[in-house]
Parts: sequence; structure tokens; C-alpha cells
Amino acid sequence: MNLHGTPLSIIIFASFVAMVLWLSFFFARKAKSAAGYYAAGGQIHWAVNGISFAGDYLSAASFLGICGMIATLGYDGFLYSIGYLAGWVVALFVVAEPMKRMGKFTFADALDAKFNSKGIKLAAAISTLVVSICYLIPQMNGAGSLVEPLLGLPHWVGVIIVGVIVIAIVSTAGMTSTTYVQFLKGGLLLIFSFIVVVFLLVRGLSTDPPSLAGADGESLLNIPEHSTKAELAEEGYQLAFTSGDLLEYTRDGKISWWKVDPDGTLWQAQWRNATLVNGEPDGLLFPVGRIKTIGGMNGPEGAKGTGSVGPVGFLARLTHPDTRIEQWHKKTVFDDAGEKFSVFYPKTVSGTTQMKPGVKFKVETFWQKMNFVSLMLALFFGTAALPHILIRYYTVPSPACARKSTIVAIAAIGFFYVLTLFLGLGAATNGTVNPADNNMSAPLLAMSFGGVIFAIISAIAFATVLGTVAGLIVAASGAVAHDLMDRFGGMNLSEQEKVRAGKYSAFVVGIIAIILGIVFQGINVSFLVGWAFAVAASANLPAILMLLFWKKTTAAGIVASICVGIVAALGIILTGPAMFAGPYGKTAADALHPLGQPGIISIPLSFLTLIVVSLVTQKKETATA
Repeated sequence: MNLHGTPLSIIIFASFVAMVLWLSFFFARKAKSAAGYYAAGGQIHWAVNGISFAGDYLSAASFLGICGMIATLGYDGFLYSIGYLAGWVVALFVVAEPMKRMGKFTFADALDAKFNSKGIKLAAAISTLVVSICYLIPQMNGAGSLVEPLLGLPHWVGVIIVGVIVIAIVSTAGMTSTTYVQFLKGGLLLIFSFIVVVFLLVRGLSTDPPSLAGADGESLLNIPEHSTKAELAEEGYQLAFTSGDLLEYTRDGKISWWKVDPDGTLWQAQWRNATLVNGEPDGLLFPVGRIKTIGGMNGPEGAKGTGSVGPVGFLARLTHPDTRIEQWHKKTVFDDAGEKFSVFYPKTVSGTTQMKPGVKFKVETFWQKMNFVSLMLALFFGTAALPHILIRYYTVPSPACARKSTIVAIAAIGFFYVLTLFLGLGAATNGTVNPADNNMSAPLLAMSFGGVIFAIISAIAFATVLGTVAGLIVAASGAVAHDLMDRFGGMNLSEQEKVRAGKYSAFVVGIIAIILGIVFQGINVSFLVGWAFAVAASANLPAILMLLFWKKTTAAGIVASICVGIVAALGIILTGPAMFAGPYGKTAADALHPLGQPGIISIPLSFLTLIVVSLVTQKKETATA
């Protein structure tokens, strides 16, 4: 993808960054005490906190990852939106008010309110750090993806820029500046995402997608649809190499890759890595994805486009059985020399298939069913257990305000997730999907409406990353300074020392986030966030729920539950197919097991551990008390 930042996009981007930094320095004077630094003094209005919740929660995974998944996978990508939103039901009815009553600064405060246990302080602090780092990876990855087209800079530069700015935000004013940064970007994200959707509906559906301003070249639309081995042989193609369901053919000294469907149909692959293999050599990855025919339209003019259309009409035409959409897929394989590479290929599907479950989340085999249920469990239970979400309850004056801010958050987040459906499908039908990095689908859709809206949307998306990363680093720094150093380590830090320790911790966590964001380049950010939700749901939620609703819960039970949840979730992730096919540089078949999501095992295991250990240690802790 060769997109370059314009002077306008750079100016708008710089203005957003300047505004964020000004907010940080403006509120720095209010962050002198520990309460001011870690909880904004508990004086944030519930309505502001509600939008800040949305700004914190609507991360790179929501705006970049989900839109990208919907653009390439259709309905299955939207399942992430459903899972993310459903988790707020648990937060509203179970967690909101108790967390405000029991806690002070951190997640560990609430868990340890009844016990004063050093074990809980340590375990909860470690859990906060692990979940925060897991969540930081996709945010930093998304930042790098944004900076490439916005400023014309490499991915790793974008990751470093985010890290430096966020460290500045957190180290100056802590939670106060973080809250208002999240409020600002949450409100702007809702407004401008809605504007892009309005533009999309006014344009309607068309079989002639617009070209992108700023893109070098045009989308390659005249790709042979499909073929058979016999037809390729008749045309002079010679089979050179087979890798799973990918075939390498040669003709006239040129390489051609084809994807084989189970029924024997071959689909022509367009790119190998960033090199165009079925066209001019050394080509670039151009934005792709279009609607080829529109079902239910009559006449030659109607067949080309719908014109302006409402939300229901847009979905009705797009999902019509006679509608045909060019859907793009990515396949990673090894060639006969052992070199790992990716091939990108188109496949025309009906509008009904585009919104049919099963493109990504297949439920045909036992392990596929396990993976799907596991992901949904993680998304539903993980929201109410994310440390950077939980600490937002400490920024409002009362438990009632905590409940009201959660209701505002649900309304704002729900509205945004409806917009993601249109943004993702709009990208899939307007030639704005980067097949090498679908995270950019929504910003590239905005680019199709002009450079100004692209620059604004990209800058807001960048601010989205800033707000979420800032919240995560505040949570992590609180775990280090307040939980580990002061309460667990018994250092008895003064107010000023707690703030100073938090700032130093923010710097260290920020550096770690930068490194990991570079390492995990190219992986869909929403997929990565699924792991963070799984760890949070496994390590934190069982302890929260059992503490609130089971009187026999003991400190030892909570500690054991958190430790088992962390180890089980991370162990399954690190030995699973996604890590082997990604960072490990191997294939999914080399993984130690086929389970891609850990929740279906790690969450029940964490609950069971808490129950067993609490029953065993109940008499002992009662006697000690």
C-alpha cells in the first residue's frame, strides 16, 4: 500500500496531538496527590465519565480491527461488536457500584477490601500488568498502521510516536488528563464515524467504486474469476509447486498462484507478499473490494448503482441473494525452499454469503466449536474485568454516579458498534480494503470521500489509540506504585512519592508497549484484543463475582484463582496455533493444541480453583481472623 500523507493530513494530525498535550499540561496541577493522579480526585461528572468510558473502551480494536474484520469476513467480524457490547451488561448490573464502594485507586483495592492480604495485592497487581500489556499490544500495532498512510512513515515510527506521547500524557497529569483525552476522542469518534456513514448512505451502492485520492495506482478489478486445472493446462500453465490448498503455476517465465476450493474450483491469487505476481512484477498492494452486481435492481442504470439509500435499504440491497461481492482473503504458506509468504486472492460471494456466519468462525468440528464459544465467553465476561475499565469507577463521586456513567457508556458504545457494521461493509464495497492490513479499512473508506475527512478520521483514530493506551498505562502504573511498592512492599510512600513512582512506572510500561507493538505488526488488532479479554475474564472476573456473591470466598482462594487464570490463559495462548503461525514463524499445524482461544478452559478452571481452595482454607482463615 503506497499512500502518502498530505500537508493537510499532517496539519490536522499535529493539531490533535497538540490539543492532547495541552490538556495534559493544563491538568497537571491537579495531579499532585495520589488521589488526583490515579483517580482524578473522584470528581469527574458521571456524564463525562460515561463518554470517557466509551473513549477508553472504543479502542483500536473497535474502530480499526472490527471494521477490518467486517470488511473482509462480513457477519463474523460483527460478532466481535456483539460480544464487546454484551459484556457491559455484566459491568452495569454486577460490577459498577460494588467497585466504587470497595475500591480506592486500583483493581487490587476492591479485591482486598475485606482481607488486607499481601497475597491478593501481589496477585491482583500482576494480573493488572499482564492484562494491560496484552491489551497494549494491539493498540500500539494499530497506531503503526495509522501512521503509515497518514504521515507516510514506517509502522515502527508510528508505534514510537504513540508511546512517547502517551508517556507524556500519563507522566504529567495521570487520570485527569487521561479522562478528558478519552472524553474528547470518544465524542469525536462517534460524531465523525456517523458522518462517514451518512456520506456512505448518500453515495449508495455502486458497481463502479471510487478511486482513492493519494493512492499510487488503481485497484486491479479485471482479475480472472475462477478456473479449473484442466483449463489452466489448456492455456499453457504448468504446475510447479503445491502448498496445501495453494498451487503455483508458471507460464512464459511468470509465476501464478491459485487457491483451490474443496469443490476443485481455482481462484487466482493476486499478490505474493507486496509483489504483484499475476500482473506487472514488483507491483503494490492497492485497495480492493467492490460490489460487482446489485440484486433486485431493474434496468441498465439501476444495475450500476442505487443512488442515495437509507440504512435498511443499504443492508437489504447488499444482502440480496443476487448481489455479488468481491471478497478478499489472505493465505500464509511456505514454499518448497522453506520461505514463508502470504498470498492474497479474491473470491466472489453472494450478498447472502457476505452476511452469513461461518466465514471465520466455522463450527463444523469439535475444536472449531470450542474456539467460538471460548471467544464469546471471553468477550462477554472480559469487559467487566479489564483493569483500565474498572479504575474508571473511582473517578466519579458516588456508586450512583458509577451506575449512571455505565448507562451512558452502553448507549454510546452500542451506537458506535451499529456504525461499525456500515463502515466495514462500506469498505468492502467501495474498493477501500488493504488486503495486507485490513485494520485500515475504515480510514481508507473515509479517504474515498476526500482528504479532509480521511485526515480527521485518521487523527481521531490516532487519538483513540492515545486515550486507550493512556488508560492502560495509568492502570499498570497504579499496580506497580500503589499495589506492589506501597501496599505489598510496605514502603509507606508519601503522596508525592506515590505520584513519582507512578510516573516512573508509566515510562517503563510505555517502553515495553513500544517494543511489543513493533513485534506484533500486521496481526488484526481486534483478534489480539480477544486475548486480553480472555486473560481478564480468566484471572479477574471469577475473583470479583465470587467475592461479591459467595460468602465463603477466602483470600487464598482469590490468590489461587487469579494465578491459575493467568497461567492457564497465557499457557493456552502461547502454545496455540495463532502464535505458531505468527510470531513463532511456523505453521498452525505445529502448535501443541488446536485451541485458539483459552476462555472455555481457563475461565471455568479459575472458578473451580477459587471454590476448592476457599473451602479448604476457610476454617484456617476464620481462625486467624
